[in-house]
Amino acid sequence: MILFSLKIILIRNIINMRIGYGFDIHKFDNYGSLILGGVKIPTFNKLFAHSDGDVLLHAIIDALLGAANMNDIGNLFPNNRKYKNINSRIMLINAWKIIKNKNRYNINNIDTTIIAQKPKLSKFFHRMKTNISVDLNCSINDINIKATTTNGVPFINNTNAIACVAIVLLS
Repeated sequence: MILFSLKIILIRNIINMRIGYGFDIHKFDNYGSLILGGVKIPTFNKLFAHSDGDVLLHAIIDALLGAANMNDIGNLFPNNRKYKNINSRIMLINAWKIIKNKNRYNINNIDTTIIAQKPKLSKFFHRMKTNISVDLNCSINDINIKATTTNGVPFINNTNAIACVAIVLLS
């Protein structure tokens, strides 16, 4: 009987798994500091955005909302005066609270890739992962952050933009 109950619990967890995908891109601005994963990256300019332009957190928010079937970041945080220059960590915390209250999901894992020619970001990954794990109340081991370049393809270069993709698995 116990084994049967465990199988039912396992099947319910598999059935209730949901995957979400997020993407964000912002061009560089001339003023302010670059923020990724809630970490200030020295010597680089801010990304142009209504909020602080944190493409990593924006992609994660969109992935979380997608997995929960709750539309996208623009619907939750519209471009109005209320959210002008808002810290994206606040957006992440609020989005996760709404998802948890409505659906009671848990994070299985988050996998992200930042696409940028410059700066080199790997030395900031641990701080970014720490911020995200604190904000989402999940294990730092459930978060993966990678970075890649476009190998000189002009889509994204060191003078125009940074992009990020994120995939989230909820159960």
